[in-house]
Amino acid sequence: MATMKSLIGLINKIQRACTVLGDHGGEGMSLWEALPSVAVVGGQSSGKSSVLESVVGRDFLPRGSGIVTRRPLVLQLHKTEDGTTEYAEFLHAPKKKFTDFATVRKEIQDETDRITGKTKHISNIPIQLSIYSPNVVNLTLIDLPGLTKVAVEGQPDSIVHDIENMVRSYVEKPNCIILAISPANQDIATSDAIKLAREVDPSGERTFGVLTKLDLMDKGTNALDVIEGRSYRLQHPWVGIVNRSQADINKNVDMIAARRKEREYFETSPEYGHLASKMGSEYLAKLLSEHLEIVIRQRIPSIIALINKSIDEINAELDRIGRPIAVDSGAQLYTILELCRAFDRVFKEHLDGGRPGGDRIYGVFDHQLPAALKKLPFDRHLSTKNVQKVVSEADGYQPHLIAPEQGYRRLIDGSISYFKGPAEATVDAVHFVLKELVRKSISETEELKRFPSLASDIAAAANEALERFREESRKTILRLVDMESSYLTVEFFRKLHLEPEKNPQQAPPTPNSDRYADNHFRKIGSNVSAYINMVMDTLRNSIPKAVVYCQVREAKRSLLNFFYAQVGRKEKEKLGAMLDEDPQLMERRSQLAKRLELYKQARDDIDSVAWR
Repeated sequence: MATMKSLIGLINKIQRACTVLGDHGGEGMSLWEALPSVAVVGGQSSGKSSVLESVVGRDFLPRGSGIVTRRPLVLQLHKTEDGTTEYAEFLHAPKKKFTDFATVRKEIQDETDRITGKTKHISNIPIQLSIYSPNVVNLTLIDLPGLTKVAVEGQPDSIVHDIENMVRSYVEKPNCIILAISPANQDIATSDAIKLAREVDPSGERTFGVLTKLDLMDKGTNALDVIEGRSYRLQHPWVGIVNRSQADINKNVDMIAARRKEREYFETSPEYGHLASKMGSEYLAKLLSEHLEIVIRQRIPSIIALINKSIDEINAELDRIGRPIAVDSGAQLYTILELCRAFDRVFKEHLDGGRPGGDRIYGVFDHQLPAALKKLPFDRHLSTKNVQKVVSEADGYQPHLIAPEQGYRRLIDGSISYFKGPAEATVDAVHFVLKELVRKSISETEELKRFPSLASDIAAAANEALERFREESRKTILRLVDMESSYLTVEFFRKLHLEPEKNPQQAPPTPNSDRYADNHFRKIGSNVSAYINMVMDTLRNSIPKAVVYCQVREAKRSLLNFFYAQVGRKEKEKLGAMLDEDPQLMERRSQLAKRLELYKQARDDIDSVAWR
């Protein structure tokens, strides 16, 4: 079987590691909260600080009137071999050993002021102090601000409730042992510590009562009714304490001498002599240590269960955010290519319909392009007046003899040029959709969230490729439009010439009449309009095909091909830079790894000492 000393020392070690890693909060019960500890509770000037100093055997706590303890002090006592030098360490200054306990007092005061300022405000951020000494027992004590009933000058009106809420947050935890300090020269019924302990621990299983200032009671009175459990019974025995007097403090009487004086007081006291072996700060420390040992052993199964649960949760989160990347260039290159493929899969799912977004491209072809084509100003361009103007300019000084072919060509060329606007707008609209799908695919690729630099590089490379595809697509669709101008469909006009005239019974107007001219130019405009409608139908079908071929198809086939070639030529340092992770994520993984190591080590240590 393990010694209890090793168990308590181990718990102290685990608690300290938990504090270093910040494992004392969050959802559910943290490991720190699951480990038993002792919280010291009492009203202001109840003698809390003196009791702690008596247990430690050193004068090291700040003193003064009013509220002195303004931050929780987590005090871990580590028993060392006889003859070794006593020293203290603060968690906020881990590499500094304090052998002069007067400087420990000053450091506590300075560290308190660092958070609260030189005011009478309080903070729930604890100060972590470890003391190594042959004159202590293995124990963790938490010194909390003294309970008060009224706010004094310089304190907020809420200070009474703030202190009570802070103290309550510690003592209401089921693994917290409550050390309730009450002065013997006051009625126990008015004890702030006992009142709060009764509320959070009505059965009294976790509460130890301590009576201070026994030597300051009125002459002829004693506290036997309380100590022997007649006034207020607890499941654990009351312990009486005699602290140093103010005169002793002024004379710098050391704590070892004070302990000796305390023992003499109880041994020679007519009221408490029969209880002398169960009174005093040394007995209190031993009693708490023994009880803490029992509680620790009882809690071992639940602590191990919590550790195992925490290990599983940490491993699951590490799997979710990703394990560390290998440092050799081959592994880094492989990782980068795998991440690129993961992005490419998501991007193709958007285009092919597995994810939303690809349908917007069809919307460009089915709605935006036809709507743009319908808005083209053919009515104005092929109006009788404009047709006459264009035909006349094309004829020059010699009017056409039969059909104004040059006029037809100019009207057709001018009309076809209007198609360039909607065609280029279609290219740009599809480009915009593809860029948006790249952005969404980057954000939806879970594997890339670890690597903002690589995600940025992939986005930049993809957008550069899309720009190249857009330029090629623009050239292609403009060629389609230009091809319609470069060679006209002769059969279309031959068919028009062979079509019979409508209303043949109607007498034709004379060649010199205005009506003849209007009909002639109206007929030309109508013929050109019919041809342009045919061209429009052709382009309405060919423009989407060209855009898909040049932009969408290429995006699916070779979006990152150029990027792959560049990555393959990069040196190890540059590959590492591409895999530079989000600092917050790296910090999170580092913290998780440290916590995982802590939990595994704690489990192994507890197993090794608890059952052998």
